[in-house]
Amino acid sequence: MACRSHYFKYLINSKHLSLSGFNTEKVKLMKRSDRTALVALPIVIVLGYLVALAGSQGGATVAEYPVFGLSVGLAFLIQWLAFIPAYLLQTEKFFDLTGGITYVIIVIVTQYFSGIDARSMFLSTLVIVWAVRLGSFLFRRIHKAGKDGRFDEIKPSFVRFLSVWTIKGLWVTFTASAALIAISTTNRKELDLFAIIGFLVWLIGFAIEIAADTQKSRFSADPNNKGKFIQTGLWARSRHPNYFGEIVLWIGVTIIALPVLQGWQWIALISPIFVILLLTRVSGVPLLEKRADEKWGGQNEYESYKARTPVLIPKL
Repeated sequence: MACRSHYFKYLINSKHLSLSGFNTEKVKLMKRSDRTALVALPIVIVLGYLVALAGSQGGATVAEYPVFGLSVGLAFLIQWLAFIPAYLLQTEKFFDLTGGITYVIIVIVTQYFSGIDARSMFLSTLVIVWAVRLGSFLFRRIHKAGKDGRFDEIKPSFVRFLSVWTIKGLWVTFTASAALIAISTTNRKELDLFAIIGFLVWLIGFAIEIAADTQKSRFSADPNNKGKFIQTGLWARSRHPNYFGEIVLWIGVTIIALPVLQGWQWIALISPIFVILLLTRVSGVPLLEKRADEKWGGQNEYESYKARTPVLIPKL
């Protein structure tokens, strides 16, 4: 399948495009993006290695290898294996599904090789329930939509597309680190008040995320709402209630994990911090706010909605 870079080469070599102006700048930008992705790859891998090294201290081992470290490696390996057919077929349709599957696999593997106790089983269950629900939801959504526009300019580039999949491995590692470290630690403690409070926080976040996703799906499925933005239900209280729910549930997971963390295992706190920074500063809120502004910016109804509705934390 011809990639977009080949298409640009064809246009340049033909007389359909001159090497000047906007299109030339776009070609240069693509090359610059490839170089950036190439530099980012080893950095992402090193970050994953450092987290694996720190989180493995005081953890279970198998054949003298740390279970947490092996789980981190497995998270990256799954992404790289999935990248191969994704690149060959030039598709992003199973990107989110692969993420959900990765969470399930590494939690099960970590649990299996670390032994079983009430807290670790509790954490495993919560992560798996969340991953299956969100992964299947996102897969159905992209299957219905047919594509994810965020990948249009990334897929044709081997380096950039590989970089995205590699970052997904780090994403899974950072997000699930609190649960995985607590599951694999040798410091075992019975369920306590932390577990009860953490579960209640997780439950609130999980419920908010499901409700927000369901409300938006129903809104988008209604032909009468074509071209409109949702501002009802939870979306009347927050412009991104699903992301708020996501943040809250991972805070809940971390609370459950706190009593068994020791030494370098406190790197597990990166889990909720990463989720917060990712959704509020990188790929979540900023990206969707930009798209919404481009689509509805300047319209009185939209500007009024923005003025009265918090970006993330729902108003009472």
